[in-house]
Amino acid sequence: MRATHGRLAAGAVLLGTLPFALLGCGVGKEEDPATKPGRAPAEEAAAKSRERVQAYLDAMTAKDVAAGRSQLCAVLQEGFDAAATGPNGDFADHFTVSQAEITDIRPGPQGQEVSTTVSVKAGSRTVARPLLFTVTRDGADWCIAAEAPGGHSPAPAATP
Repeated sequence: MRATHGRLAAGAVLLGTLPFALLGCGVGKEEDPATKPGRAPAEEAAAKSRERVQAYLDAMTAKDVAAGRSQLCAVLQEGFDAAATGPNGDFADHFTVSQAEITDIRPGPQGQEVSTTVSVKAGSRTVARPLLFTVTRDGADWCIAAEAPGGHSPAPAATP
């Protein structure tokens, strides 16, 4: 009986100290999502996405190819210069960007999706085109991972 009582006491001590040992290993602690790679709070993601796309739109307006390239993820930068200044590129010489605005930002399957409307003037004709940018986190930084025609309609305003 004495051996059974000793084992019970040792088991109780072990179970009593287990929570403290697990806390030291990180079990039971809440994790800060901002410290996890590949995850960020929604507010930070939206703000960084807006920042990157606005800088790209400003670069388009100014025809500053280097500033536009610096907003892109590294994998897109290699072929950017030739495509951007080509006949259908964002920085082509035959048109000017008269207005560019961000109309919506929302999470998407590949990152933050930033919808824009870009007004382009060629000669006497001005045309507004929707563009959808996908912004993602690349290591510790944010960058534009994709650009495509189209976009989302702005989210309806919340009613009080």
